[in-house]
Amino acid sequence: MTQLITTEADLEDGMAALAVHDPRWLPIITSTGVPPLRRREGGFPGLAAIIVSQQLSVASARAVWARVETVLSPLTPERILAADDEAMRLSGLSRPKQKAMRAVATAVAEGRLCFDRLAEATAEEVHHHLTAVSGIGPWTADIYLLFCLGHRDGFAPGDLAIQEAARVAFDLPARPGAAALEALAEGWRPWRGVAARLLWAYYAVLKAREGVNA
Repeated sequence: MTQLITTEADLEDGMAALAVHDPRWLPIITSTGVPPLRRREGGFPGLAAIIVSQQLSVASARAVWARVETVLSPLTPERILAADDEAMRLSGLSRPKQKAMRAVATAVAEGRLCFDRLAEATAEEVHHHLTAVSGIGPWTADIYLLFCLGHRDGFAPGDLAIQEAARVAFDLPARPGAAALEALAEGWRPWRGVAARLLWAYYAVLKAREGVNA
């Protein structure tokens, strides 16, 4: 059975396990405390929200998402497939994101993507099924895995904030790329989902320090 991160107690269990595995986690944990769960809605709306947020600031993503929910409500695969070009334009979605949204809706309609089955799949299986859909890249799949499913061993090696936090936290000579960070994270199984949350929280600490020093 897939093990999930659903409570702060789950986070604390993972933090303890990581600290035992590698004492270098201790100062990170001291700096961040218990990181946010960051759980979000799953299914089609959850994946759609992640697609909207790709390569946008938090404020911009919220603004576009509000338009999407207004123009394309109710946000279902059927509604997306029925939407004409004008409705998609009014939603504020860029052309690539319109294409990705329609590709996901088509995959659901054709039975190639089933969100209920993803909830019972391994991290690798979820990643494979999502990235098989046109327009869904590794980062989008990883974010869905981490926060919509809450998978305990999800990770996002391609996330720039996680990469930079890892560089500082583990005193690396340069910011690791996705492959290098994924190799490092192998030692954090089966708690990579907690490791990811800690590194995001540590990145926020680092940025706050920069703000104080500026």
